[in-house]
Amino acid sequence: MTDIKRYAPISRDTMAYVLAGGRGSRLMELTDNRAKPAVYFGGKTRIIDFALSNALNSGIRRIGVATQYKAHSLIRHLQRGWNFLRPERNESFDVLPASQRVSEDQWYAGTADAVFQNIDIIEDYAPKYMVILAGDHVYKMDYEIMLQAHVDAGADVTVGCLEVPRMEAVGFGVMHVDETGLITDFIEKPKDPPSIPGRPDTALASMGIYVFETKFLMDQLRRDAADPSSARDFGKDIIPHVVKHGKAQAHSFNRSVVRSAGESDAYWRDVGTVDAYWRANIDLTDVVPALDVYDRDWPIWTYAEITPPAKFVHDVDGRRGSAVSSLVSGDCIISGGHLRRSLLFTGVRQRSYSMLDHAVVLPHAHIGRSVRITKAVIDRGVNIPDGLVIGEDPELDAQRFRRTEEGVCLVTKSMIDRLQSR
Repeated sequence: MTDIKRYAPISRDTMAYVLAGGRGSRLMELTDNRAKPAVYFGGKTRIIDFALSNALNSGIRRIGVATQYKAHSLIRHLQRGWNFLRPERNESFDVLPASQRVSEDQWYAGTADAVFQNIDIIEDYAPKYMVILAGDHVYKMDYEIMLQAHVDAGADVTVGCLEVPRMEAVGFGVMHVDETGLITDFIEKPKDPPSIPGRPDTALASMGIYVFETKFLMDQLRRDAADPSSARDFGKDIIPHVVKHGKAQAHSFNRSVVRSAGESDAYWRDVGTVDAYWRANIDLTDVVPALDVYDRDWPIWTYAEITPPAKFVHDVDGRRGSAVSSLVSGDCIISGGHLRRSLLFTGVRQRSYSMLDHAVVLPHAHIGRSVRITKAVIDRGVNIPDGLVIGEDPELDAQRFRRTEEGVCLVTKSMIDRLQSR
């Protein structure tokens, strides 16, 4: 029994706590009705499914998700897709909306406060370790490796870090470390980021992933909550305090990234802008994409909606249901239209003589006859009227839709409604 316990994965005594309350305002109208973690990605999944799947695949069986901004879509997805963890197997899955547990007039004031307000729930489960995760990034990572590194280093906190070109780190929290990976300074969005020792052109940027021993974290959260000057934020308050007064260790993503045979680079994306979101989805149509969503050894779990197969109909010149280098989800019907380098989510209908080129089409959108769409994101449930052309006239597109700096058009129901009412 002693040997079994000694070699048991640390993840068995760990709780993953996912911070999923943010809007993600840079996604513009895509987050008008849903939080960023609930935004659709990759044909079947939501963005939050990546952090949750990483936790599950790493062996963690206690998970909490803190929600706040327009959480209904996210909560409904979690209830449908993540309700298979069972208390009788010593597992748990808790959705934790901001519910004024500490004060009747206080919502989650920051990332640290989103954990602090649920201390009683966490302590009731009594995990030995906590992994704090952001719910709005796309990546595959084995948290067990990071947990083991945390224990081996005897750290108070271990911070997951990306190695990025130094001047690209200006938008992140950046670690200044010594040769052993000990964090000597934590700087939020520095104008002149510090480099990794011996690598002057590379910096360590925070991924928003933190490992703590639970008791230590609870003490820090209570201390922070008593400080009237605190912003109640991990990056601004908790981590800098531990760096100054304790032992903070950096953990490079390269050490625990999960790759299949076809993945050469350490894939991590913040799909926080419309351009980045469009690009990451379209990248999946590559012959060998940078992110392998077909990896059965590290599946991305999600709500497995029961749908009929995709269908392609009609086979005459100019009216042939066809797709090239595209991903087409279940319950889609391509009725005499053509797809090229596009990604269709569940339940899309594409009518005859229409053309989609580099388009990301969210669930249950309808593409009318003789429509031409190039380089666009079509929101859920949008009905594109017959004959509409999107992505060919930049000035006209900018008047009708949300057009980004890189020329991607975001199209929503309200935009189409305004267009049809003119």
